[in-house]
Amino acid sequence: MLNNTDKISRRSFLSGAFASTALAALSLAGCAPRSFESEAERNVIDGGSYDIVVVGAGGAGMAAAVSSVDAGAKVLLLEKMPVAGGNTCFAEGGMNVCCTKYQAQSGIEDGVDLMTADTYKGGHNKGNLELIRHMCANSNDALEWLGSMGIVLSKLGTSGGASVKRIHRPETGEAVGRYIVKGMSEQCRQRGISAVCNTKVEELLMEDGRIAGVVATDPNNMTVRYRAKAVIVATGGFGANNEMLAQYRPELLDAVTTNQPGSQGDGILFSQAIGADTVDIGEIQVHPTVEQTTATLLSENIRGDGAILINHDGVRFTNELLTRDVVSANEWKQPDRTVWAVFDSSVAENNTSIEEKFVARDLCKVEKDLESLGKAMGVPVEDFVKSVTTYNDNIASGTEDPLGRTKSLNPLVKAPFYAIHVAPGVHHCMGGLRVNAEAEVLDANGDAIPGLFAAGEVTGGIHGGNRLGGNAVCDINVNGLQAQKTAVAYLKTL
Repeated sequence: MLNNTDKISRRSFLSGAFASTALAALSLAGCAPRSFESEAERNVIDGGSYDIVVVGAGGAGMAAAVSSVDAGAKVLLLEKMPVAGGNTCFAEGGMNVCCTKYQAQSGIEDGVDLMTADTYKGGHNKGNLELIRHMCANSNDALEWLGSMGIVLSKLGTSGGASVKRIHRPETGEAVGRYIVKGMSEQCRQRGISAVCNTKVEELLMEDGRIAGVVATDPNNMTVRYRAKAVIVATGGFGANNEMLAQYRPELLDAVTTNQPGSQGDGILFSQAIGADTVDIGEIQVHPTVEQTTATLLSENIRGDGAILINHDGVRFTNELLTRDVVSANEWKQPDRTVWAVFDSSVAENNTSIEEKFVARDLCKVEKDLESLGKAMGVPVEDFVKSVTTYNDNIASGTEDPLGRTKSLNPLVKAPFYAIHVAPGVHHCMGGLRVNAEAEVLDANGDAIPGLFAAGEVTGGIHGGNRLGGNAVCDINVNGLQAQKTAVAYLKTL
């Protein structure tokens, strides 16, 4: 138990809770390594002692916390935002997994080699093959682990860059991130895990060259010291930190971001302060379909289920299922650098987020026929109707798509018809802390920092120069579990 329960804001997980984009982004304080000796001279609150402190209550952090408790460890989960979930709450698509029973039931042949090759190629051959293969080889175990707790991802879909259907989604059609956060929150509740929210980790403590805990700031701006034998960093990326974006990718400063405001790069900074190395730190992904007035992400599932992209001249201009960076680049070449995602009712019915996030908020044009939709979009109606009907006719006749689309060739024929105005937005930091396949954080010499582990978007190396849709959800679960396994094994050596 914590010694300062009257001062620590201890908030239980909220079912389906997710950080509001209206929350103000928190600024980053400077970090420096600190020893217990120097801390003893300061007025700090004793937060207690733990086997493992998990920093960040998003998907990776919750996976690490739940599995750590199941392994018998005494765990503390810290979260700087008011609620749990992090960026995982905003994941729309699904979880890429190979060799699953759901693929087998659908007659889909997939394998670790194929998923590894797709991921490496999709990342422009820049990813760490050891990390990639580890993620792919353990993806089905992570899917089954989720399923064993009632978090079932059994609905197959298509995502850009994947050779076969391997993105796994909830059968309900709801967004995968919120579904997982709800399920994992319930698992935390069942185990008595509560996130200590509104508590921001500022520094890592070291003693005799090993991790010895963390120093955090509580909601009352008091300094709290938590002792721990191991720390798992799962704080996410820095997609909402303009200073870091300006440092690494200044050309993206004018782009909207899909990231929740807590994505400030904290874990990267406080880990660097004790010697952690980084990799691919300038590799930041933009997502091609983001509604610009609200920064609401339009899931890749929408294109995977059949949506097409139309420019302001009323015509298609790209294969919609190319990798995200290529589609984004093609969009930026169009008039006004924005486009329309167009689809029919069959797609909308398969994705409940359309009604919840777009139609209900008046962010979507919905019309009874293509002519009316073209007028509502403000594009040349005749050219627009011709583009859609030609696309449909080619599918019906088996004619090869002139833009090279070979997957999810579903005609847009079922009224009403939908259009959402989109453009690229900052979405995912593919670089971060350098780790090995055991989820150990490495220093500049490639040596593991004893007691420090990391998982999820805070790490780099898997996605290379471009992340395939569905791989982030795979990453957080596979490596959240891996960080726990390695941390528990480390504890046994002490």
